[in-house]
Parts: sequence; C-alpha cells; structure tokens
Amino acid sequence: MEMGTAGEEMDKPSVEHLYCCGAVTEVLKFGAQDLRRMGARLLVLVIPGNPGVVGFYKTFMQTLYQAFGRRYPVWAVSHAGHCNPPDAMDMVDDAYVTEARGVFGLQGQIEHKLAFLREHVPRETRLLLIGHSIGCYIILDMMRRDPGLKVLKSVLLFPTIERMAATPQGKVMTPVLCHLRYVAYLPIFLLSLLPDRLKACAVRWVMGGIRSLDHATIPATVSLISVDCAANAMYMGSQEMRMVLERDNATIRQNLNKLVFYYGATDHWCPVQYYHDIKRDFPSGDIRLCEKGLRHAFVLDAGKRMADMVTEWLHADLKDL
Repeated sequence: MEMGTAGEEMDKPSVEHLYCCGAVTEVLKFGAQDLRRMGARLLVLVIPGNPGVVGFYKTFMQTLYQAFGRRYPVWAVSHAGHCNPPDAMDMVDDAYVTEARGVFGLQGQIEHKLAFLREHVPRETRLLLIGHSIGCYIILDMMRRDPGLKVLKSVLLFPTIERMAATPQGKVMTPVLCHLRYVAYLPIFLLSLLPDRLKACAVRWVMGGIRSLDHATIPATVSLISVDCAANAMYMGSQEMRMVLERDNATIRQNLNKLVFYYGATDHWCPVQYYHDIKRDFPSGDIRLCEKGLRHAFVLDAGKRMADMVTEWLHADLKDL
C-alpha cells in the first residue's frame, strides 16, 4: 500500500510558470524538475499544437513517464503567451523584448523553444522530442536552426508541416484567423467573466459529444477562455496559414533516421494525400498512417493510446541508454 502511494506521488506532475523571451510560459513536468542539478541523460520534451496549452497533454505525458519506468523526465513547454499567468506574474515581463522578437508569432515561437532549451536544459542532455500538429513544424525548424541539438529521436504526430491553408480545415480557418479573429474577442471576454465552475460546466456541455473524453483536458480548455490566451493562439494560427507552405525536405533528408511521422487517416488539417506524398519522397523513412481511428486532437480522448504506441516505437532506441 505504501509503495503504491509513493508511486502515485512520483507520478504527480509539477507546474512551473516562468518568463522565456519575455513572455509567460507554462512548463508541465513529470520526473526531475531541475536538469542541471539532477543530471538527466535524456529529456522527453513535448512541443504542443495550437493552442499550446500543456495541460492537454497531461494523460499522454503521464503514460509515457510510467511506460519508460520513470527513468526519464517528461516535460512539455507551452507556447509563449498560451497560458494564464499566476497572480504574481504578467503576460509579458518586458513588452519591448516580446514585441521586438515577435515572440507570439510562429517564428518567435520557434526561437522561444530554442531559448527554453538554452536556459533550462544542459547542452549535453540528449533529447527525445515529441511534436503535435504545428509542434512538428516547430521541431523540424529547431533542428534546422540548431544542428548541434543532441536529438535522439523526434516523433511527429499529426504533422502540419506543409500547405496548411490548402487543407480542408485550412480553407475554413484561414479567413477566420487572418481577417475575422477580432470578432471573437468580445464573446470570449464575456465568457471570461463567468466563474470557473460555470466555465467548466459550459466546456463539459460543448464537449459532451466526445464519448471517451479525457476529463483532465477540461481545465486546459477552461484556461483558453481568456482574451489574451485566445488572441495569442489565433494570431499564431493566422501566421501558420500564411507561412507553413512547402515541406522542408532538406531538413527531413538530413535527419531522416531521427524522425518518426504519424499521419491521421481522417485528418482535415493534414489530408492522407500528404502522407502518400512524403512516403513517396522518402520511401526509407519511418512514416506511418493511423489505423486506430484517432482524431487530430488525440489528446481529447486518446492520450493514453497514443502514448502506448509511441512507447512501442521508441523501445529499441531507448533500450541501450
């Protein structure tokens, strides 16, 4: 009984808020909290999709941490400004720095992740990067910008790494994100005035159609009922539509043995044709098509299933560490 209680305590994550590139950032951590002090050989780092709220990945990360025998810390770093700062912090530490760096835009978010690694992860620590959706694009660009990163493997889940505006979902969302997003600010502001209990009830009602909803995602969804968070997420989304165009074949070719791609079979952000295209261009790559019926937003109802698959894929890479 005592051992079970100790295991449960080890599996509880810590949440840290810090400033990175001048913007508030939330870090969800399973395992070691200070890598410089603990000297971990490997860090599993999750780069989220958009919105980049780390709470969506809690079940996914906990399953990974347990499946890896609690040997490796599993962290997720939010996108800059995609979290509500605690009372003692503001959304930005230095408005001049955040504006000069364009940290809330897509390119700024990439630099934000590299800055996080420089500030919080020893250079000699090996990295197992897991990206979801636009997080996959961010990881590929991190590897391009800093070839010295000690990346053991990058797992790219439902990767939005090309022609986003041309996808079925992109055709719908491009005009919304690029021209109409300001219309959403007033209703979001009005909803933000509700007590958290009522916000949670509203979220449960909206998401009631998801049969196996992971209730750990409800607080993460509630956190988005904030004008600042929603505005930052939508601004980043507008840049994705304009900037995610051609697939970065040069970076993929250079790192092909370190990459695992997992495409959805019914993903409106990334059509199956994109899977066939990349499979044709890189026939020797580890490029998989979902056979489990998982949705693009797998964290809503299949975080554990996805983590179980990732664990299986990485078993050979981790056994000799």
